[in-house]
Amino acid sequence: MEFGISGKTAFITGGSRGIGFASALALANEGVNIAICARNEDGIEAALKKIKSFGVEAYGITCDMSDVGNINEVVEKIEKDFHPIDILVNNAGGSLGTQDTISTDIETFQNIFELNYWSALHLMKLLTPKMQERKWGRVINIASIYGREFGGPSSAYMASKASLIATAKHLAITVAKDGVCVNSIAPGSIYIDGGTWNRFVDSNTEEVVDNFISSNLPLGKWGWPEPVGATVAFLASEQAALIVGACINIDGGQSHNLF
Repeated sequence: MEFGISGKTAFITGGSRGIGFASALALANEGVNIAICARNEDGIEAALKKIKSFGVEAYGITCDMSDVGNINEVVEKIEKDFHPIDILVNNAGGSLGTQDTISTDIETFQNIFELNYWSALHLMKLLTPKMQERKWGRVINIASIYGREFGGPSSAYMASKASLIATAKHLAITVAKDGVCVNSIAPGSIYIDGGTWNRFVDSNTEEVVDNFISSNLPLGKWGWPEPVGATVAFLASEQAALIVGACINIDGGQSHNLF
């Protein structure tokens, strides 16, 4: 299948590891030039080396996406020193707080929204008007199944991911006529070194971990980043031009929602 996006440029937040890195490799395999940001400079350099092995251009910049004040500068630098951004992958995110809303303080809600929602919203507001002017663009938000149903690491996490899905849906309807497709992906429990589920494994007994897997994961094992990355590449493609405002679960059957 020809994706038709060779020569386009993608910007992936949190692109040096996990889902972001898998997305970068999947897009690079389709001939897309890749810009990534991450907090760790060493991680960026290693990721860029692998991305460039696909024969595309690659650019990296260190940035803490929870600091919204950095975002304008990051975008300006990428578009000045690299290329205009055709494809935005809002991947950076994290979890804080507890399952219980009452016991999670307001500051924690604010911090998790800065990382999971406000930074992504800021990027969408910055970049989609430019995509509209060029009459082509793709925005892909990495949300979570826990933005669609109860569960996950914290109340604040659920709320931030639900907000991301809702905003993507609303924006998608607004910009579709201009050739800009906006969609979300809702991964399930994806195991990434240093990630949420890695910490869950490290902080619990083998019995607790095995019980979680047997009770929640129909495949009998953790999810992995590459299928999410492959879906990002497809949603970025010309073949996905009729997919507008969708939220696609990539969870191995983990979620319980029907829609």
